Amino acid sequence: MLEAQADGSLDAWFDGYSTGLGNFSAAAIGRAQDLSTGLRLSSFSPDGKPVEKEIDVLVRRLARRGLVEYRLAHPADAKELVAIEPQLPDYWPRTLKPDNADVIALSRFAYLRRRGGEMVLESPRAGALFRIGDPKIASILALLATPQKISRLRRQDGFPGMEFLGLLMDCRILFKVEAEGDGFRADEGDDNLVLWDFHDLLFHARSTEGRQANPIGGLYPFAGIMPPPPAVRPSWPGKQIDMDGFLDGFNALSEPLPGIAGVLRERHSVRDFDDTRPVTLTELSRFLDGSARILSKWESPLDPEDGDSPLIDYTTRPYPSGGSSYELELYLAAANCEGLTRGFYHYDAGRHALTPIDVRPQDFDAMLTSAELAMDAPGAPQILITIAARFGRISWKYSGLAYSLILKDVGVLMQTFYMVATGMGLGGCAIGTNNIELFAKMTHIDFHVEGPVGQFAVGRALPDQP
Repeated sequence: MLEAQADGSLDAWFDGYSTGLGNFSAAAIGRAQDLSTGLRLSSFSPDGKPVEKEIDVLVRRLARRGLVEYRLAHPADAKELVAIEPQLPDYWPRTLKPDNADVIALSRFAYLRRRGGEMVLESPRAGALFRIGDPKIASILALLATPQKISRLRRQDGFPGMEFLGLLMDCRILFKVEAEGDGFRADEGDDNLVLWDFHDLLFHARSTEGRQANPIGGLYPFAGIMPPPPAVRPSWPGKQIDMDGFLDGFNALSEPLPGIAGVLRERHSVRDFDDTRPVTLTELSRFLDGSARILSKWESPLDPEDGDSPLIDYTTRPYPSGGSSYELELYLAAANCEGLTRGFYHYDAGRHALTPIDVRPQDFDAMLTSAELAMDAPGAPQILITIAARFGRISWKYSGLAYSLILKDVGVLMQTFYMVATGMGLGGCAIGTNNIELFAKMTHIDFHVEGPVGQFAVGRALPDQP
């Protein structure tokens, strides 16, 4: 809901919250009320009349906050074909201009699914999802499982129009097949995209922030539906073997444990850091050396008995990795580190060196703020480590479980971070979410080539923390 204020400003209200949109003329505020029922995109423009320019500014501000959806109607009877729901904050509908002679196909990442009482078309590569209003669209999409010439599609009953095809092509739900192509995996996107399986890319995009508009995080969605599951599983029936009887008088819950076992017992998450005593660059160097540095390198042929077999590079690091792939890269947002300039860095694990990356200050701050909120912490971490994956490194070998292996590698690396931090007397905290689109903007790397799969905060704990 839009609400005009006495000073000429306009607020948007949603889910009990409000956000300011700026000041507008009385004419623009009056026209803005039509947004509740719909305004034609052609009725305002950054190059139009003064009121049209104001409406364009207003709609784009609403769009950046995810508060606008777009409707495409059939030109003959104004019946709704689709409603477009942006999944990216900077999405704006664009219609590419396909030609009758073009051959197009449905992306292998696109899918139709039921959402409540609606049918939606979406893809992890798309900037928006399409809420289907005309069931005949499904039959057109089914035809596009194989490449089709647009001139043939236009003769089909229920053809939704060239504008609709252009919108889907812009979202990469449809793609143009070149003359020599067959519409299969190699024709769609670059070599890095070829390596992805459908379910892996979908899980990567839908289980993180940045490329979806769904709620994410600790929202307790089933609190009013069912009771919380117990912290400890009920015991299996049958006679148990009491393991305490084999500890020879040692009290595992109260007596100190030696070495690695003691570090495991002491490990805990620290969310509140002492910014009067920041972690030092020397400590950061020791932390990365003990947890992530490359210890050795070697290469081996894929098939030792085949002289033409490709050679594969391998490394050894302090943590295990599926198939010795070691696909994980570390990026550090140094907010407060003594001896290190505030900024964003890539950790070169082979040279044990940090390389600064030039990023926009607002993006750097947004990354730290997001981590602070995710941890429910009173302030930003001193060092925020983003764990990114070079997806192709592991999917080149593994099929069907590549992303699953990446997440397992993230888990053991996080445990390694915890153990090294605890052993050094530092605090650490694993973070459950990250923004893959923000990372892509900061690094200028496409989200399917290399992207974040985990985050970890490091710093010096306040003295009163356990």
